Amino acid sequence: MTGIIILAAGNSSRLGQPKQLLVYKDTTLLQHIIAEASAIKESVVIVVTGANHELIEKEIDSSKIKTAFNQDWELGMSSSINTGINKALQLFPEIEKCILAVCDQPFVSHSVFENLIAEHQKNGKGIIASSYAETLGTPVLFDKKYFGELLNLKGQEGAKKIINQFLDDTASIPFEKGNIDIDTEEDYNKLISEL
Repeated sequence: MTGIIILAAGNSSRLGQPKQLLVYKDTTLLQHIIAEASAIKESVVIVVTGANHELIEKEIDSSKIKTAFNQDWELGMSSSINTGINKALQLFPEIEKCILAVCDQPFVSHSVFENLIAEHQKNGKGIIASSYAETLGTPVLFDKKYFGELLNLKGQEGAKKIINQFLDDTASIPFEKGNIDIDTEEDYNKLISEL
């Protein structure tokens, strides 16, 4: 089983409104990534909320999608990763791998998740990252042998720290447009103008 952990706890300080709820293709950025993640067979989707969690949890169908509230969201990305992994292990102790995803990459599709899982099955590497703009990043798959490392992240540290630490056990899949994310109003207006 694969856990897909959607990190949606930030307060979108540069945007001035919750980016998770921005309208995108007749839905929201958050609903979009939930729908793409939900298309993956033998997976469980967990959304980590934090800032604006009441607003965001209203958007989520709790009969299908699990949520985990990160009360320490202000401590940075590591606290959301901890919250998501702990929730996944608590609900599904048999989980074998997890994918960390963020909701401000509008071009994430179910095929990106499928490609991560297929690459993991094919080459047996413990980390499969998405490759774009000469970097490796999210969505990224971690085998359960790295859950301890993920749980030990501190402050603003994210998945990239572990990718860089274990590059010899990392493979990647191409994710065109993975470098497009929504941090500012300009980013969002550009995205909408190109739809």
